[in-house]
This record gives sequence, structure tokens and C-alpha cells, in this order.
Amino acid sequence: METTRTLGRGGIEVSALGFGCWAIGGEWQDADGQPLGWGKVDDEESVRAIRRALDLGVTFFDTADVYGTGHSERVLGRALGKRRDDVVVATKWGNVFDADTRTLTGGDDSPEHARRALTASLRRLGTDRVDLYQLHLADADPVRAAELREVCEEFVREGLIRAYAWSTDDPERAAVFARGEHCAAVQHMANVLQDAPEMFALGEETGLASVVRSPLAMGLLSGKRRARRPLEAGDIRSRPPFWLQGFDGSGADPAWLARVDALRDVLTSDGRTPAQGALAWLWARSPRAVPIPGFRSVAQAEENAGALEKGPLTEDQMAEVERILGR
Repeated sequence: METTRTLGRGGIEVSALGFGCWAIGGEWQDADGQPLGWGKVDDEESVRAIRRALDLGVTFFDTADVYGTGHSERVLGRALGKRRDDVVVATKWGNVFDADTRTLTGGDDSPEHARRALTASLRRLGTDRVDLYQLHLADADPVRAAELREVCEEFVREGLIRAYAWSTDDPERAAVFARGEHCAAVQHMANVLQDAPEMFALGEETGLASVVRSPLAMGLLSGKRRARRPLEAGDIRSRPPFWLQGFDGSGADPAWLARVDALRDVLTSDGRTPAQGALAWLWARSPRAVPIPGFRSVAQAEENAGALEKGPLTEDQMAEVERILGR
């Protein structure tokens, strides 16, 4: 398999696998106390995991200013250190938070906030530019988004960012950003259980990369989840918000796990782990897909990066997945 991808039309080359840095932000919450992180983290282990991923050929890291209310960006910046120029760094803006209480307090879609947020992200990351700057408000007003697209073009001219994207699952909204010269990608959800045909089609039509979040269905496709096994209190999956499918408050949903079990043989073909099979499905699904699984340990980093050696599923394996899922 070709182990690199090009982000959009601007020629930014990344590894075909990125690493998502939500989980390493640690615990944070919304104003009602709803957990928004993945539980406790060990920052030293996070740093070791990022550096191990670098050694294994991963060159794309995706974070957001709000993950751990700034903490994820700081950890990523520290881990990259002098190797910053070897990688492509993506972060996001649009959420407003209180770092002292680790609380999400709202959203701000103003151009003024975009500049403030970018300045703060650059400082936390310890860098002079963001390679891919992404709007993190999935349902932002399309008219305001067109303004923000032009703000991003200004940032490109100033050398503060190289390209930009919108993290949204709405193809019509993503198309607003796609009209910008330096738009390189759309970040959207997709995995073997939750296909996103309209989003992949948009990438094909516009030349944008698909930065794929939730490629392992929030851990369901790792093969390590068991039904009704409780999750720690600070884990978003322990009290799943309306948009988080596959968990029901008492752990993983048995109906979802049954589908994962049905897929196990095809996903573990050719010596893959279930997680590696789920990533292989995405590479076969679209040549523009750059999945960004999360991680909290060196072991997870090694397992995810190991998927690169195995490459995409075959056409026959893809057909078998569709047959099993009845799609």
C-alpha cells in the first residue's frame, strides 16, 4: 500500500494514518459536569506514545484547543519538540473554555475569536504555524462559515497556517469551506459500522482529503470492549451524549458488539488485530481517507501504526463486510 496521502489540493503530504489526540487531553467537562474526555491520562506515557508513533512512520497528528482545555496541545507540542518540522500538525478552533476548571463554556464563531484561538494554539503547541486549521463547530451557520473561510485565507497569507478544513458531518456545510483555495480536507466521522457515503463523495468531487474521526467507533472496533462493562467516571462513554452511538450509559451496547463480533473474522484476516482491520476497511473505502484513531499508550500507538504494514482490505473482503452488515 502507498503509505502516504496528500491533504487536498495543496500538496501537504501525510502518513496514511494519523493519530487523534483527544484522549491524551485528559479529563474535562461541560458546564453541566458531563465528561468530555476519556478519563485519566499519564502525560509521560502520552509523550512516549507520540514519539513511538513518529519512529513508526506516523507524520500526522490531530488535536484541538478544547481537548483537555489546552492540555492536549501542550502535551503534543512537548512530545514533538525538535521533530516538529517532520510532522503535519492539525488543530481546531471554535469552542470556548475555562482552562482553570477544565470546563467547556460555549462556542464562538466570530473572526476575532478565530485569531485569538489560533494565537493561543500556536503558543501551546510551541510552533510558528498550524499545518491544518479546522473549524470545530459542526453546525455553524454556513454564511458565517464563508466569512471564516476568508479569515483562514488571511491566516494562510500571513504564514500562520498552511491549509484549513471543517470538522462536520454535513456535506453541504463542508462544501462551503471546499470552495476556498487553501481548503485541504474535511474531517468527518466514518467507520466500518457507520459509513459516510456523502462525505466520501464530496472528497472525490472536490479533491479534499477525508480526515476520518472515530475510525474505531469510540473503541468498539478495538475488539477489547465487552457488553455492560462499566467505564470510569471521567470517560465520555460512561455518560454518552446524544451523538455518541454504541454506548448506553452502562457500557458498550450489546447490539453494536454483536455486529463487531460478526465482523471479527474478516477484520482479523491476514494477521490483523480488529483495530487494524477497521483501519484497513477505511483505506479500502476511499483512497483519500486518513483515519485518526485515538491512543493513550505506547501499546496502542504500536498497534495502530502496525496497520500501515498490512494495508487495505481486498475487494472480496469489502464485499464480505457489506454482506455481513446487510448493507
